[in-house]
This record gives sequence, C-alpha cells and structure tokens, in this order.
Amino acid sequence: MITAIVNFQLPTPLTREAARALFLQSAPKYQALDDLLRKYYLLSADGRTAGGVYLWHSRAAAEAFYDTAWRDFIRSKYGCDPVVEYFETPVVIDNQSGEILRDG
Repeated sequence: MITAIVNFQLPTPLTREAARALFLQSAPKYQALDDLLRKYYLLSADGRTAGGVYLWHSRAAAEAFYDTAWRDFIRSKYGCDPVVEYFETPVVIDNQSGEILRDG
C-alpha cells in the first residue's frame, strides 16, 4: 500500500465550515475510486493549508490519479498548486473496525 500526503498553501485562509462544505462536495468523486482505500481531508488550524491523506493499493494507482486534470481541478478550486509526497505503508491499524491491514 501507498500513502500519499497532499497539501496546498491556500491564497486566503478557509474556515472549518467553508472547508467542510468544499470537502463534502468532492467526497463522492473519491468514493468511486476502486484503488483508493481511504481518504482523510486536512485543514490546518490557521486555515492556510489544506490537503488530504490517501491510502492507495499501489503507487501506480496514486500516480495515475494525480494527473494534469486533477492538478487543474485543485488549482481551480483552491487557487494553488498541490504538493504530493508518497510513503510505503506496510501496515495500517484500524481501531474502529479492529482490522490490521497488511501490504501484499
């Protein structure tokens, strides 16, 4: 599994309520992705940085998703360019479901 951490510096700060509304608008798009296991939306305490933490089946799936169209969508919606970092994720603990997910 691969964790991608995406963040972007907003040109103007977002309130928690405004961020929540924006994030809820895009949530259905992410529910339809077969290779995406989880997504967490992020907003910094000062409202100046937003992004997400994504858990993917593979890096190839993540890279295929973060294409030019996706980057253009982020730029048009938030007014800034995203930064994507990738991390190997060999184990995930899910205390809500009681699962331990293992890569491979």
